[in-house]
Amino acid sequence: MAAPLAELVRDFKAKGRIVIVGASLAGLRAAEALRAEGFSGSLTIIGDEPYEPYDRPPLSKQVLKGWVPADHTLLPRLRGVDAQWRLGVAATGLDRASRQVRLANGEQVGYDRLLIATGTRARQWPNPTEAALAGVYALRSRDDAAGLQQALAARPSRVLVIGAGFIGSEVASVCRELDLPVTVAERGPAPLVGPLGGVIGEIAAEMQRDHGVDLRCGVGVSSLEGDASGHVRRARLSDDTTIEADVVLAALGSIRNVEWLQGSGLAAGFWGVGCDAGGRAFDINGVVTDTVYVAGDVARAPHVLYEYEFLAMEHWDNAVFGAEIAAHNMVNLEPDYYPHLLLPGFWSGQFGVNIKSVGVPPFADEIAFTQGSVEQRRFAAAYGHRGRIVAAVTFNQGKWLPHYAGLIERSAPFPPPPPGWDQADDLKPIPAEFPEHGVPTAIPDVVLTGHDPSERRAEFRPRRR
Repeated sequence: MAAPLAELVRDFKAKGRIVIVGASLAGLRAAEALRAEGFSGSLTIIGDEPYEPYDRPPLSKQVLKGWVPADHTLLPRLRGVDAQWRLGVAATGLDRASRQVRLANGEQVGYDRLLIATGTRARQWPNPTEAALAGVYALRSRDDAAGLQQALAARPSRVLVIGAGFIGSEVASVCRELDLPVTVAERGPAPLVGPLGGVIGEIAAEMQRDHGVDLRCGVGVSSLEGDASGHVRRARLSDDTTIEADVVLAALGSIRNVEWLQGSGLAAGFWGVGCDAGGRAFDINGVVTDTVYVAGDVARAPHVLYEYEFLAMEHWDNAVFGAEIAAHNMVNLEPDYYPHLLLPGFWSGQFGVNIKSVGVPPFADEIAFTQGSVEQRRFAAAYGHRGRIVAAVTFNQGKWLPHYAGLIERSAPFPPPPPGWDQADDLKPIPAEFPEHGVPTAIPDVVLTGHDPSERRAEFRPRRR
């Protein structure tokens, strides 16, 4: 059988049709990886925005500061993709029986293999009338960033940020760098509680207040009010106080772009599109498909290190590596599939501190400060669950992350062995203070979305280039 199978792979690489829905970081890197794998067939990339793939992390940092124009954030091309780009037209449906992607303009695009890389969009302010007021923004797209940057450059009297997750906190930091008065309203007890827990959240709250942010925790925004010209002027909070503001950012988390998959028979819903560790999508009965793959923010897959919980990761590295794995598997056959076993990680710059994390902090129930000084906001902390380390976070100590990543991959004990130097004063574990499920706060960047009770074990393999 080896010779016929090899011929089948060669024939598909030469004549097959692959469609990527999502002109995103994951979509672009998947296209590049397909060409690197020797795929020379038809390649189509569909995107609802009129722009070629661009980098999103600078939107809440360099773009808002005015350092980089929003239209200067295009992603670099690592190699030619020779693709047909269908930009500015959204995918509206998927017919798996006929292998057709339906587009908003009524056209259909056929495929032999399909990659779903539609990512997420910003959650809008829930009241459409209030959301339509001039001066009310969300932040996800290039156009969002350009509009908000112009509003900040106009020197508003006060900016109101609704939500103290990473985006909200980064925008608040930019406002203070620009010497703009800013109020942050957060329903949870502190900033970053969802992704990093209450212990770290209290440190983040101190950082904001020390930099002049008017931080209001434990309150929500009940309504936004505008003037006669239709421009936002104030917000009414859940404690019956009001905030005067002429720029409002609704930093309410993200929504995964899966609506177009309704009726497709795929396991797609609020948490994304279910897939295996190789990126192959599941159908609604949990059966793995052979023709549909998923990568990036919209993918949710079981992870061996986290009791096979399904993780949805809104991280840059996840988009890149997941796309490369999916691309390889799309043009190869078992047993040559690669697993996507990336250890999650992210970074955020705010209030003069570089925050980096590795692993899945919300999976933990304990935390221990292992290095540095909390008072100086220069420290490393490890997260533990059932006696093993599952994550770590650093404030201005990112050089230590590879060390903690190695401990996590080996399921090292928690608390971890004391480091050789720069030990924290107290290594005793304490509750990490993550919110209970269902408590209204920001959605974390890594979402635990279910449990696979399988007792199978997988092993890490180096990613081949």
